[in-house]
Amino acid sequence: MIDHNLSKPDIRKANDCPPLPANASLPDRLVYWLGIGLGSGLPRRAPGTWGTVGGLIVAIPLLSLGFVPFLIITILACLLGNSICGRTSELMGGHDNPHIVWDEWAGMWLTLLPLSYMGIANGNFWQNIAQTSSIVAIIIAFILFRFFDIIKPPPIGWADKKVAGGLGIMLDDIIAGIMAAAVWVIIYTTILQLTN
Repeated sequence: MIDHNLSKPDIRKANDCPPLPANASLPDRLVYWLGIGLGSGLPRRAPGTWGTVGGLIVAIPLLSLGFVPFLIITILACLLGNSICGRTSELMGGHDNPHIVWDEWAGMWLTLLPLSYMGIANGNFWQNIAQTSSIVAIIIAFILFRFFDIIKPPPIGWADKKVAGGLGIMLDDIIAGIMAAAVWVIIYTTILQLTN
């Protein structure tokens, strides 16, 4: 395993998103646009945060499908992410460019799984999602995922530095999503116990 930190752009500075090669095939164009989160990863500053916002926006109508469909979509996003992120990285000419945000989408969706399971999709979804408690729960999920994705405590930091290719791009965000989901469940159950 190789330390890939040296090939990454400095995320503390504004960086332009590497353009799609002019001769890219139609499948490569599709993969590139998925890789940059349908454009949500294009901002020069904080593309990971903007990409996560994009993934959250896309997740809202997906959550309305119910827990099992959202779980299946999230698992597929994680599995396909290896290829999407790996190929987008190749098209950009470097490992784990910060403008690749499909991994943030998948990580954010993993963070939202408990929220989906614990009832936001029960009954009238659009009425439930508009409730203050649902909005706060989603904001907490977003903050937790961004916290783990940015701070990268072990084993997230190890996965980010030591695992190569599309899997390396995806793995740290998958772990961050799982850790954020676990903390979200702890917060949720604690609040329930305190209010009952």
